[in-house]
Amino acid sequence: MSLKAKKICIVGISLARGGAERAMALQSKIFADLGYEVHIIILNDDIDYPFAGKIFNLGKTKTGKDNFLKRFWRMHQIRKYVIQHNFDFLVDHRPKDEYFKELLYAKYAYQHLKNRIYVVHSARKETYLTDKPYKISSIYNKNYATVAVSNYIKTELLPEYGIKKITQIYNPFYEVKENAMGEFPEILKDKKYILSYGRLVDATKDFRFLIRSFEASKLWQHHIHLVIMGKGPDLQTLKDYAQQTQARDKIIFLPFQKEPFSIIKNSRFVTLTSNYEGFPMVLLESLSLGTPVVSLDIKSGPSEIIQHQKNGLLVKNRDEKDFADAMKLLWNDEALYAEIKKNTSLSLNKFSLEKIISQWEGLFENTSV
Repeated sequence: MSLKAKKICIVGISLARGGAERAMALQSKIFADLGYEVHIIILNDDIDYPFAGKIFNLGKTKTGKDNFLKRFWRMHQIRKYVIQHNFDFLVDHRPKDEYFKELLYAKYAYQHLKNRIYVVHSARKETYLTDKPYKISSIYNKNYATVAVSNYIKTELLPEYGIKKITQIYNPFYEVKENAMGEFPEILKDKKYILSYGRLVDATKDFRFLIRSFEASKLWQHHIHLVIMGKGPDLQTLKDYAQQTQARDKIIFLPFQKEPFSIIKNSRFVTLTSNYEGFPMVLLESLSLGTPVVSLDIKSGPSEIIQHQKNGLLVKNRDEKDFADAMKLLWNDEALYAEIKKNTSLSLNKFSLEKIISQWEGLFENTSV
């Protein structure tokens, strides 16, 4: 079969909100541009990002309260769809947090697939390796390949549990064109601000740590705002938390934006305070727009992107004073800020779209990647 005739199926929870979902959508466009026949299966009826290919939206079938029988019925629909289309490759981005469910996917829904690829987007073991990592490794090892989105996931997390045939491919991102920057919100006009954005799930993103650090920095006393942008289940909790701080009048919550790029570009810098990530697209997007970043040096991702005091600041410890000091430094030290801003594109070459496309092509053709 020629390269151009290959049929690729991408599977995920949705095409909305998160970095993995944005990567899925971009991946569908990349595969379609290469001439592949692309199909996307999503489990929730939630689409924010533009995509390419045919979509099988199982979220539209959901009614009433979910239960095991309904979930199994959806799994059966996936099985039928996979058999009907006889895909050459299936690329599965779903979190894998329940061993029994993943056993059903592997033995039933994906039973007839020759070439299954799982993409691991998080360094948190329980998110992609369930609570039985040594057991699920036997499922991973029957895959055609496992793709790790960061070097840490490839070299440390997955090998620890005996997972083999691992390929490291960074998530794709497109450099933003000037005509696709999105509207700049009226509420931010004439304001000086620091930005943090992502899905508002605080167990993962730890926005409360950021709020406390911002309060400790005292930057709010100088009419500097903290902007938190996104949607998610913890929005109201975070708003309530911010209201309890001295900085409450200088903390602004913005809804999720499909095109947030003018907001990113006009911020003094972007912050990342997650407890864990796989490969934080927030940092790449910011740097590609010429916006410096301040990030906690968590296990997976930031240190592969940021060179400390060259294109951003890495804070080693999850300490509010240390993070507050880093924010103050990057706000107040104009010489350092100018140097870092000049170097924002320093790390971007190794994440080029051309390289990522070449790696996926190599994987599908079983050549070196």
